[in-house]
Amino acid sequence: MNVVMIGAGYVGLTTGACFASLGYKVCCVDIDEGRVADLKNGIMPIYEPGLAELIVEGRKAGRLRFSADIGASVADADFVFLAVGTPSTTDGDIDLSFVDAAARGIAPFLSDNAVVVIKSTVVAGTAKTVADIISSKRAGRRITVASNPEFLREGSAIADFRNADRIVVGADDEGAANSLKELYRPLIERGVPFVATSTIDAELIKYAANAFLALKIGFINDVANICENAGGDVTAVAKGVGLDRRIGQAFLRPGPGFGGSCFPKDTRAFAATGKRFDAPQPLIETLINCNEKRKSELAHRILQVLGATGHAKTVTILGVAFKAETDDVRESAALSIIPILQRAGMWVRAHDPKAQASARKMLGASVEWHDELYAAVNGVDAVVVLTEWDDYRRMNLSRVAELMDGHHLFDFRNLFMPEDATRHGLVHHSLGRAIGRAEKTQVNVRGGGGPALIEVAASPR
Repeated sequence: MNVVMIGAGYVGLTTGACFASLGYKVCCVDIDEGRVADLKNGIMPIYEPGLAELIVEGRKAGRLRFSADIGASVADADFVFLAVGTPSTTDGDIDLSFVDAAARGIAPFLSDNAVVVIKSTVVAGTAKTVADIISSKRAGRRITVASNPEFLREGSAIADFRNADRIVVGADDEGAANSLKELYRPLIERGVPFVATSTIDAELIKYAANAFLALKIGFINDVANICENAGGDVTAVAKGVGLDRRIGQAFLRPGPGFGGSCFPKDTRAFAATGKRFDAPQPLIETLINCNEKRKSELAHRILQVLGATGHAKTVTILGVAFKAETDDVRESAALSIIPILQRAGMWVRAHDPKAQASARKMLGASVEWHDELYAAVNGVDAVVVLTEWDDYRRMNLSRVAELMDGHHLFDFRNLFMPEDATRHGLVHHSLGRAIGRAEKTQVNVRGGGGPALIEVAASPR
């Protein structure tokens, strides 16, 4: 079977490379000729663990190629996947113009037996609209259009494809459903569940799933706030809650709010879909507002602590990607927190193992960028951990404390135990742990004649 991916972005590249690894002939098509040229030369447009190696493997085997020629690429395709962008509009809905353009572009070249599959995340009813667009460009000759939403997590996308929790296929005729089941047979035979349903159901499944996961993140952040004020520890609470099989432990870690290309956009689109169909989603609407507020609140926690010291001026941000194992900075906490600190007069440094180039384009020269972790923390008054990279989890806290001028470690991913940080002379501010517990901490004060014993109210630890 011949598979064509329209769109060589994150979803198209990953899905295309994974299909090629199953033995299919795959062509990833993109209208960006520069991107296509780079891919042919082995230059990756994104960072995803294992993807570059998988692409090299597919190309060497002759199963994976790249092209900017839509017509020649889709002419003999059995499946044409639309994996183009669906950005948010100003009212929170999604812009389907790229999907519509892709449908119009492929329509004249499709064979009569081809199945068009929408991989992009789209609102309910899009597959039917795309089928009408294609038919209008083919003198009324219908082409089957199915929905096959992706559930790939950035940082673990290849494993998510190969060991998926489920494969969801929305098709409004049995033939298309059976064709896609055959395409996915290698995964189904490994035990991956196959869910066949209507196109509208499949489109809603993707949004409902992401909205629910985002709700878990928002919920545990609210629970963390209760723990801080009530004298609890969110780690213990989350474990006790998550061991309930009905709930599960995934997405029950407090942090600086969700970001990336999916959850912010998909929650907004889900809320907009609810309004369109006269079925408002108040839980999701509240979540969207709370998530943005979360980032601002954490920025002001930093300012509240540093402002009280009267001397802190330089802050190092560790992690600008929205999560670890990706270079995606879209709607990351850093993009909200850094400008707030800068407007308050703080000088900001930043470090990220993979996302620095992406973040530079958005934050520019106002941030002092560092390639080396320990150089980034040298001489600063505070360190703020925003991304859960293993580089930060493994960093030497003793060395960090020695290099810093100040002693505040804002651990907004709860990577460290408070006692480990305080043992090295750092004042540890984490999420979801009791505040108001004064603790005596030895802090090495530069030029102060040795360590000083100070009493610090953990606010919050």
